[in-house]
Amino acid sequence: MVPLTKHLAGYSRQTFANDATAGLVVGMVTIPQAIAYALLAGVPPEAGLYACLLPMILYSVFGSSEHLVVGPVAIAALLIVSTVSEYAPKFSSEYLSITQIVCVEVGIIFMMLKILRLGSLTNLISHPVLTGFVNGAVLLIIISQLPIIAGVEGSSGLSAIDSLLVLAYKINDFELLSMVLGVGAIVFLICFRRIIKRRKVMNSDIASHQESQLLIGMGPIILVFASILFVYSLDGATNLRTVGHIPTGLPSFLIPDVDPQIWLSILPGSFIIALVTYIESYSIATTLATKEQKTINSQQELFALSAANIGAGLTGAYPVAGSFSRSSVNYFSGAKTPVSSLICALVIIGSLLFFTGFFSLLPLPILGAIVVLSAFGLFDFSVIQQNWRIHKPDKFSELITFFGVILVGVEIGLIIGVFLSIAFFLQQASRPQITQVGRISGTGVFRSNERYEVETSPDLLFVRVDENIFFGNANNIEAKLLALSSRSDFPTHLIIVCSAVNRIDSTGLQMLSRLSSRLNESDSFLHLSDLKGTLLDKLDHGDLHTRISGDIFDSANECMIQLEKISDQPNVRD
Repeated sequence: MVPLTKHLAGYSRQTFANDATAGLVVGMVTIPQAIAYALLAGVPPEAGLYACLLPMILYSVFGSSEHLVVGPVAIAALLIVSTVSEYAPKFSSEYLSITQIVCVEVGIIFMMLKILRLGSLTNLISHPVLTGFVNGAVLLIIISQLPIIAGVEGSSGLSAIDSLLVLAYKINDFELLSMVLGVGAIVFLICFRRIIKRRKVMNSDIASHQESQLLIGMGPIILVFASILFVYSLDGATNLRTVGHIPTGLPSFLIPDVDPQIWLSILPGSFIIALVTYIESYSIATTLATKEQKTINSQQELFALSAANIGAGLTGAYPVAGSFSRSSVNYFSGAKTPVSSLICALVIIGSLLFFTGFFSLLPLPILGAIVVLSAFGLFDFSVIQQNWRIHKPDKFSELITFFGVILVGVEIGLIIGVFLSIAFFLQQASRPQITQVGRISGTGVFRSNERYEVETSPDLLFVRVDENIFFGNANNIEAKLLALSSRSDFPTHLIIVCSAVNRIDSTGLQMLSRLSSRLNESDSFLHLSDLKGTLLDKLDHGDLHTRISGDIFDSANECMIQLEKISDQPNVRD
């Protein structure tokens, strides 16, 4: 239950040196991101820093990943806005209070998923739907930062297109200095990253790769410190918008308001946040663990994320998840254990106690640029053509989810994508592939008549059903097989090869019984083969043997041998 204890056993000075170095670097990377994501979520900047304290400590104690860094992330921030903004204005005390409730609800959902062992519910979000959702959310995040970079007030509650139209209407109000800083910061970060990556290509050894990843994470740090010094040098001689006042000190424990109406109203949004953040966190943790030939305990991750989010809700923060960028920096900085996250938390504590005045000078356009580049890194272009080539319904699910997120909203867009992917799955399952098969000469292997040269018999017809036989497809299977039986050359024996069938429900059994009776009217017999042992054991309770006119064979080959004894010799079909 406390994985950190196994890391502390035999803990050495060298390990601590590695963890301390990684923790210091991640801490410096985390501060500007935490402030930026807090403003994106509509909460005060200190709430982003609070999200890096107790939640990070709790995850480091209970999490099963050695390198995952938990804290504020862009996707969760955007989901918070869509969930909470309809109940209270952003940056208000009421808004923050509802955000705390969301944190606690997300933590409770994680705990319920663990207790009921329902972590597989996350499989409801297929990879194409998740890709479409993330890509759409990234575009919304980028659009939300454009007013900040332009130096004008943004418009909340509008669609992506409306937001762009409002921004275009305010073009005469754009602040030149703000735009120069914002666009310049984006250009700097892009060029900085490309220079480091080019250096990595020229030096392909592992040490150079790790150093390059570390240097890429240092880009925003350089930018933040340079911009703060720039604002300090102006000494208030400009209207450039900055972060502003950040309270000095550590967060206090706060009990969220107990308003049953609010708790019930935001529960659907909290459930979506829980699913998305768990998928994001678990995927990152698994990716990093694979590099070390280790595994992640999904049940333990649910418990750790539950504790982290409840901790966030009790300390005035907002929902947390695993961060890809900060976890990568942590890994490539040489972290060996979750102690690096504890060191990172100490860096945040030091900042809250001594440097809040320094970070209050941080220009908002710089934060906007950091958010834009961080979000852009989440774009996944690699699967766009791949999904179309492999499985076109996946592409439709991805595109509809993407446009749903942009045009309707992140939550509704995701729900549309999930229901669409389920609909495509049910459509496919309801129309199973039924393939006529025969025996490859000299073997006991049965393959498609159309793809292979196989042996057949005029009195035997073997068909393979490539799907479970259940209420959703039983009628379609029956219709297809009866259509085959209407042919003038239909043989005496129809054999359903069940090698791909894992389940036959009561509706499927009734269908087989009806099919057998219909075939009997034409003096034909229905047989089954290749039923799996576990399935056959269950079907024995349904008196399967009495429901069909023929026999049940262990394999299609055995069926052919037995039935050929009363049929003509097979001929070879080319």
